[in-house]
Amino acid sequence: MPDAFKNNYLQMKKTFILSIAIAFTVLGFAAKKSRSYIDYVNPLIGSQSNFALSNGNTYPAIARPWGMNFWVPQTAKMGDGWVYSYDATHIRGFKQTHQPSPWINDYGQFSLMPVQGMLIDENKRGSWFSHKAEVAKANYYSVYLADHDIVTELTPTERAAIFRFTFPESDSSSVVIDAFDRGSYIKVIPSENKIIGYTTRNSGGVPDNFKNYFVIKFNRRFDYSTAWNNFKPVSAAELTDNHVGAVIGFKTKRGQVVEARVASSFISFEQAERNLLEVADKSFDQVRAEGTDRWNKVLGVVDIEANLDQTRTFYSALYRSTLFPRMFYEYDANGKPVHYSPYNGKVLPGYMFTDNGFWDTFRAQFPLINFLYPSMNKKIQEGLLNTFLESGFLPEWASPGHRDCMVGNNSASIVSEGILKEITPREMWLPLYEAMLKTANSNHPQVRSTGRLGVDYYNKLGYVPSNVGINESAARTLEYAYNDWCIYQVGLKLKRPAEEIELYKNRSRNFMHLFDPSHNLMRGKNADGTFQSPFNPLKWGDAFTEGNSWHYTWSVFHDVEKLKQLMGGREKFVGMLDSVFAVPPIFDDSYYGGVIHEIREMQIMNMGNYAHGNQPIQHMIYLYNYAGEPWKAQYHLREVMDKLYLPTPDGYCGDEDNGQTSAWYVFSSLGFYPVTPGVDEYVIGSPLVQKAVVNLENGKKIEIKAQDNNKANRYVQSMKVNGKKHNKNYLNYKDLLKGAKIQFTMGNEPATNRGTQPADQPYSFTK
Repeated sequence: MPDAFKNNYLQMKKTFILSIAIAFTVLGFAAKKSRSYIDYVNPLIGSQSNFALSNGNTYPAIARPWGMNFWVPQTAKMGDGWVYSYDATHIRGFKQTHQPSPWINDYGQFSLMPVQGMLIDENKRGSWFSHKAEVAKANYYSVYLADHDIVTELTPTERAAIFRFTFPESDSSSVVIDAFDRGSYIKVIPSENKIIGYTTRNSGGVPDNFKNYFVIKFNRRFDYSTAWNNFKPVSAAELTDNHVGAVIGFKTKRGQVVEARVASSFISFEQAERNLLEVADKSFDQVRAEGTDRWNKVLGVVDIEANLDQTRTFYSALYRSTLFPRMFYEYDANGKPVHYSPYNGKVLPGYMFTDNGFWDTFRAQFPLINFLYPSMNKKIQEGLLNTFLESGFLPEWASPGHRDCMVGNNSASIVSEGILKEITPREMWLPLYEAMLKTANSNHPQVRSTGRLGVDYYNKLGYVPSNVGINESAARTLEYAYNDWCIYQVGLKLKRPAEEIELYKNRSRNFMHLFDPSHNLMRGKNADGTFQSPFNPLKWGDAFTEGNSWHYTWSVFHDVEKLKQLMGGREKFVGMLDSVFAVPPIFDDSYYGGVIHEIREMQIMNMGNYAHGNQPIQHMIYLYNYAGEPWKAQYHLREVMDKLYLPTPDGYCGDEDNGQTSAWYVFSSLGFYPVTPGVDEYVIGSPLVQKAVVNLENGKKIEIKAQDNNKANRYVQSMKVNGKKHNKNYLNYKDLLKGAKIQFTMGNEPATNRGTQPADQPYSFTK
């Protein structure tokens, strides 16, 4: 090769390589700028669950963030709380759902199902499907129904949705509308290509006049239509009975698409038509694109760098953390929020939210909303106040009204955090404080879990006795004591009378009544002051809620220092923490008469008696930070994150529970966690991400970098905040709000010289 030619060739090659490099750099930058967070979300995570073993007990919620209505492909029979199972083979319909958990079940549900012919019965109309022909996104779902040769797609807004059915060549392409049993109404209006109806089906927590009104409009005329009653066609266009529905049909060519626009309202048919405006003049693809944008804005508040599985798990968890509590309000003709009250049956102005169990979500899910989405929490707090005004109580488990489930008075935690962090509008502070006082000093006359069951005993003795016919007494006492600390803190902020403040200050120490120094554990106590006997620390239930003494002893969120003192000091406290993982996963299930799923989930994880699949112990690992041994927290936190959270259908380790278990993962992945929600501190753990940017609503950014972070390097060697060395085992909320740069340096050996001093410990009421 001649030299001149050779030189020209080499120069051309260098130029080409340089141009390719520049192009890839530009493309990489563009890709990063337009990152689609929704594409990492897998709504099927947690759906491989059943009654005996929960891997999440989730269903694919096709929705908008906090949307009033979700949609779900229905694999189970009508009324089954496990509405979608990953192991199922048939789909029976596409259901509008409001279900917060299989245990609470659903309300206001109805469904659509495309079929061939007049297959009305829920068993006969079901079709084989495969996950290989299924697409599940946060805002879009598609599946091929093999028995009917039909592709069904759906995409929702907050109160409406569009369905797209792609039919085969057929003279009997049909859609079955099922208004469900326990009281329903249907009317077919062929002249308008429309069906209206309502369902009254619910699982409790509703007034007598409860209805979910729906309207369905198709984009082409019906070739045939009929109503049906109890799965049998009738020659009528309008029916009211126990269980009614409709079938409408079309003559179609192969590949022909029929669209249905659907909306519902808890207020009226008129309002349902108004809600339909969310999709009325929009195409399917437009609604889907708007949903993508909305989810990307919500998810994109946190931008992380991690490996692909971690990224998928993180954004799927963030998606779950932003579904509940759901909107239970609509917009009137003037664009003002109004709601049907599930407490008094009236239509009233203002916001309302529901479908949440505070026993679960006070721990991390609500703190996450306060941290990342405070403007949403302002609306939620107004909804909480409306609940009190309409029912006389703050909610503890709402779906849609008060439900008898779980224990505690944890609305106090949720209300107090909003006030103490000054997220709740100032004009609401006093009325919400008064709502806390009322709820803390009474019990709902019909709903045992609302307010405080055993309140008279608690206020007189300082605890709920174990021998007065009140179950889970120790759990109630421990949670009431923390709830009293929450009330005390708000009372201080509002400068309430000293006598009033002192009362709740003293009650916040009531956990001490249950501490048994002979076991260094919490124990049920009888009305005469003697401890419950016999005592088995491994007995689930009885004095505790879905756990044992080993799990619940740590439920002193506000005063870990005092708990440490009760146990005999730092070393004994650490020894007790260590023992949770050292004790084999043995248990006593006699209270339940068999192994409940929470017990089984602890047993099979090979983590001793640590039971992350249920909420009482989820904060416990972080308590090593209160005893000067943060490296132990770092070790166990990574074990939990790496082992128990996966981007797979069995990717949770117990009930996901309205975003709580997911929020634990989101916080922990970033490297900190709200052990005591009302405190201006987050306790430091071990970040899973390599980098993260948190885009706060106030325009500030929190930049997190974890140098040398990988699976082996789980230990924090050193830490800097805004360039300054940081030895403390916590971060300050107010400092984070100003924007912050947090630098972790990670390694594979514990840094036993960091975070060891008393001054490094997070907040405790006792110092």
